[in-house]
Amino acid sequence: MRAFTYERATTPEAAAGATLAEGAKFIAGGTNLLDLMKLDIERPAHLVDISRLELNAVTDTADGGLHVGALVTNTDLASHPRVRADYAVLSRAIVAGASGQIRNKATTGGNLLQRARCPYFYDTNLPCNKREPGSGCAALTGLSRPLAVIGTSDACIAQHPSDMAVALRVLDATVNTLKADGTGRTLALDDFYRLPGDTPHLETTLEAGELITGVTLPPPPGGTHVYRKVRDRASYAFALVSVAAVLNGRESRFAFGGVAPRPWRDPAAEKAAADAGPAARARAVIDAAFADARPTEQNAFKLPLLRRTLSAVLEEHSTTGGQK
Repeated sequence: MRAFTYERATTPEAAAGATLAEGAKFIAGGTNLLDLMKLDIERPAHLVDISRLELNAVTDTADGGLHVGALVTNTDLASHPRVRADYAVLSRAIVAGASGQIRNKATTGGNLLQRARCPYFYDTNLPCNKREPGSGCAALTGLSRPLAVIGTSDACIAQHPSDMAVALRVLDATVNTLKADGTGRTLALDDFYRLPGDTPHLETTLEAGELITGVTLPPPPGGTHVYRKVRDRASYAFALVSVAAVLNGRESRFAFGGVAPRPWRDPAAEKAAADAGPAARARAVIDAAFADARPTEQNAFKLPLLRRTLSAVLEEHSTTGGQK
């Protein structure tokens, strides 16, 4: 690990200003950042500790929604009574990720900022445009089985690793930030995450010094909430594919994980679900959501796997009436 300097921020405003210097990073739980520093992938010259800031509350909003502070741990968020009652897809997605020990430390803001889990991103002996811009993408001709099938580019085919973010996308959550100049922003997740294009090392639209202060959930959508994750082993594994669904008749919503550089949701898929009959619904949703998919030979299996996973979710709901 390379040498770095350290300071502990006392206010969000002070934290945002402190990271304006090139090479500075925020640290809270550190469950991803510290691993990357040990591997010499992340090389911050200065760390700004935000773990003591008062951003760890879950509070009701005036319109009946919920505001989640950026420092709320994954464990506390998943077990919060309102999340379990009104946003069950979020609770289920969080519990499906990582281990209990990591969820106890990992934060809401940090979860959104997880770096890619592409094997070539983690191997500093091989080229990776996300790690070293302009070096190339070894995954294009290498091991691509776990990687993205849509939203990719010729510069990067890495997938976004978060389970929590997929549930947030299906719930229409927004990200609240504080910029270094003291102004705030509210960003939809599709505006928060960048697709790789020619600059895969730029993963979000955050500006220098911009701090995530929280996430806002709109009023509960109702319906049956489902999170179904398919992985290579039963626990502590990233998704090959995942489905977050809010099943509410013609108003049903779907978001997908493990398949794109950001949580993937397409309005065309939800229209297809509303128009299709029960037997054809899963295929209609996946065909619409992934019409522009560019899978590799090794990960093309993800598209039929998504159809089967969504079919199972819809069949279970139609048979049992589902559960919230």
